Amino acid sequence: MVDDSVEYSLQTFSTISTMNDNFVGESSDEIINATQFSYCGAGLKAFGDAYSLFHGYTSLVVCLFGTVANILNVITLTRAQMRNPTNAIFTALAIADLLNMTEYIPYAIYRIYFSHQKTYGWAVYVLIHSHISQVCHTISIWLNVTLAVWRYIMVTCPLRSRALCTMARAKFAIALAYFISPVLCIPIYLNFSVKEIVKNGMDMGNSSGGTGVEYQYVVELSNFALENPALKAVNFWFYSVVIKLIPCAILSVVSIFLILSLIGRNKQKSQFLTNRLGGGQNDGENEICGFDRTTKMLLVVLLLFLFTEFPQGLLGLFSGSKGEGDRYFRACYMPFADLMDFFALLNNAINFILYCTMGHKFRETFSQTFKVQEIKKFWRQRALQNIHPVDETPKKPYVILVPLPNITQFRSVFEGKDPFVIETLI
Repeated sequence: MVDDSVEYSLQTFSTISTMNDNFVGESSDEIINATQFSYCGAGLKAFGDAYSLFHGYTSLVVCLFGTVANILNVITLTRAQMRNPTNAIFTALAIADLLNMTEYIPYAIYRIYFSHQKTYGWAVYVLIHSHISQVCHTISIWLNVTLAVWRYIMVTCPLRSRALCTMARAKFAIALAYFISPVLCIPIYLNFSVKEIVKNGMDMGNSSGGTGVEYQYVVELSNFALENPALKAVNFWFYSVVIKLIPCAILSVVSIFLILSLIGRNKQKSQFLTNRLGGGQNDGENEICGFDRTTKMLLVVLLLFLFTEFPQGLLGLFSGSKGEGDRYFRACYMPFADLMDFFALLNNAINFILYCTMGHKFRETFSQTFKVQEIKKFWRQRALQNIHPVDETPKKPYVILVPLPNITQFRSVFEGKDPFVIETLI
């Protein structure tokens, strides 16, 4: 039962490494034996062990950057000039990513400083953290799907898109993602609980008797899950197929259609420019270019998302479909767990960079909101002052020698202008 729970538990969460340190039965001997199985070899385990030493540091850096970046995203995307249905969905996505990364920071700190401690309070935190991470991740997944379908409608049906892609419908789609995702995760909530064990890994249930025995607390399959084995199959298909593979399949198909539509639009634009015989750009051309830039930016966001999600879904599917799934899971999935976790966090943090580099209007709004040009000007002036210091010593009066016939002219020029003192010397 211990081995089954570890396999199943780790398959069920998107932030896989979050649960690793708090499950029973993960002794090194078990994992070494698994890597000796004919699937992936011991080299993969060595890679996973090497990266796990740095995962706490790398994930903490990414989470700190991502938290600040997503706050800036939300502030910029909610400015008056940026309010439109597409940006409303981008804002909801930034909020989900912000929640995910903010609550991940304590876990990253734990990985660095306190990984040997398994107190009751920490086990409760891991359980809550894993549920929140799963919910936020599910929200992000379906908001990405919504963005892809939304953009596809705008590209393929430009005339009808104004009626179909309204702000009211965007808000409804956002509310649906935020409401449905926690409901979809209910089977996961029911399957886990905090359990007390003795330090050698033997499950003691709720007992606390005995003297001289050291206890620790871990996240394990709940009694309800143990009494209802069918939930294992439900959660496996829910995690691997519903949360991972189906959204990835939808995103892949929509992304291909978006790429084909961009190619077609580029051909039309080239023909249009040729017919104009090299004339300058007008407002219509600028609008087309801006529309295409937004579509390209969304494509990059979707492709990065697929890069992080597809491997998790496929490896999870292989782990469950193999006849000896536990060994395959330990030998081939577990060494990549922390690395996939890192890439998922990086994907949550990198959107700000994409918006700034590919979104002209976002860049302008961000610059206006946070006074970027004024800040640049201030620091440029400070730098020039350091290179060429300004002489602030009191100036002595100027003595100007002028010919007598021009004294009236010079007085009219310098009259009332300090620190000049005009003296006529004959």
